[in-house]
Amino acid sequence: MTQKRLHIFYSGTVQGVGFRFTVRRIASRLPVTGFVRNLPDGRVEVLAEGEEADLRALAAEIATSMSGYIRAAETSWSDPRGDFSAFTIRFS
Repeated sequence: MTQKRLHIFYSGTVQGVGFRFTVRRIASRLPVTGFVRNLPDGRVEVLAEGEEADLRALAAEIATSMSGYIRAAETSWSDPRGDFSAFTIRFS
């Protein structure tokens, strides 16, 4: 299996609508680690590590669950760094 790092920036009406809590709930059902946080420019950042298939499932479920709020999603893939032990909401 291939471990990967997935980095997504969501834009649209993604703050103040429970986006971070929805992402954390979805991530809690998958074997992924990382974080979700609001950014000062109004976007939401998701950085996650795990098996590529699990990360694709995470992104797909976020897209489905929050489709009414997402206008765009900038996605990039890279090698994992092992920086995380859980998936959390960051408040900074």
